[in-house]
Amino acid sequence: MNEAPNEVKQDAPRRRKAKKAPIVTKTPSESKPATLIRLRGEVDRPFLLLVIVLVAIGTTMVFSASYAYARENYGGDSYYFAIRQIIWAVIALFAMAVFTRVDYLVIKRFTLPFCLISLALLAAVWVPGVGTLVNGARRWFNLGIMSLQPSELIKAAVVLYFADYIVRNRENMHRFQVGVLPFGVAAVVIAGLLYLEPHLSGMVIVLVLIFLMMYLGGTRKLYLGALLGLGAIGMAGIFALSSHGRERIEVWLHPEEYVRTSGWQPLQSLYAIGSGGLWGVGLGQSRQKQLYLPEPQNDYIFAILCEEMGFVFATFVLLLFLLLIWRGFYIARNAPTQYASLVAFGLTSQIAVQVFLNIAVVTNAIPSTGVSLPFFSYGGTSLLICLVEMGIILNISRYSFLSEE
Repeated sequence: MNEAPNEVKQDAPRRRKAKKAPIVTKTPSESKPATLIRLRGEVDRPFLLLVIVLVAIGTTMVFSASYAYARENYGGDSYYFAIRQIIWAVIALFAMAVFTRVDYLVIKRFTLPFCLISLALLAAVWVPGVGTLVNGARRWFNLGIMSLQPSELIKAAVVLYFADYIVRNRENMHRFQVGVLPFGVAAVVIAGLLYLEPHLSGMVIVLVLIFLMMYLGGTRKLYLGALLGLGAIGMAGIFALSSHGRERIEVWLHPEEYVRTSGWQPLQSLYAIGSGGLWGVGLGQSRQKQLYLPEPQNDYIFAILCEEMGFVFATFVLLLFLLLIWRGFYIARNAPTQYASLVAFGLTSQIAVQVFLNIAVVTNAIPSTGVSLPFFSYGGTSLLICLVEMGIILNISRYSFLSEE
């Protein structure tokens, strides 16, 4: 027998139908037997397997994509990025294992401090001598052995905070003062800070997550429709009025006219994808990574995967992402409480949005926005945060139940 989580039945989302299913009123910390069994043992095994496979493929591709760039720029050390990514992958997997075991209700208690710290860090990048300027954007803290991008934290903070907020105010989410105004204030503050960096992709992801949380929380569709229209107009205005945004649009439409500047990277990405054909040129055999595609281990790593492994394997990787997203939503639908369901939906949606944006940028379907590909793009702290989020989802899956037959 297993135990059920500690939030009342009215918090529970829809679960799979079962005969004579008992009312769930216990907590993860209670030790009394329940007449329920876990859905997939301790954790959801398909979700865990998908995460491990994606991390393994992503770490391999970091080495393959980076060794020429590392050899040229880091004193001949071809393994510079690969070794660091492997170390961070081990640390991140350990962190995921820890958060898989930590009661998600314990995480809930630290939501407000985590949100305040994330917001403070997001503003602190503009403090002289604190934030680091890279490629004209001030988005990072240089911590010596690693760099930290506060926007990665704020994405998770938005999901965790509003999941808790929605549960506490679920009876009044249809009211403007409850279901719209707090979300709008948060969106303006966070989007404003991200715009100043500038970090347009982070701004888009945060706004999408806030909108999704409103939808899941029960905000009236009339308000959602109005906000969607205003948001579209606002984003168009930002890209039109911002020199940074206008340049991105021009480069997107006519990359060949900016081949010596901003158009070089998207063009090389398209060359890499086209060169891969159906089966690819072979792992490690990419030509575009030989100092043609800038920093190929970062946002454009999927282009190198397409060149080396071909269309078939690239499709397989996208299928793995789709299965991971589907499984995350499955866990959310079977979560024991409304809070757990919202968290799982939100964190899975974050992965979905980032994958969509990254693939769209790499294929030049949308303007370049500088968004990383989860599990693949080089970056220790981003991988760590991503796997911690996966650990939280796996933790929630431990308390997804079906009644005994």
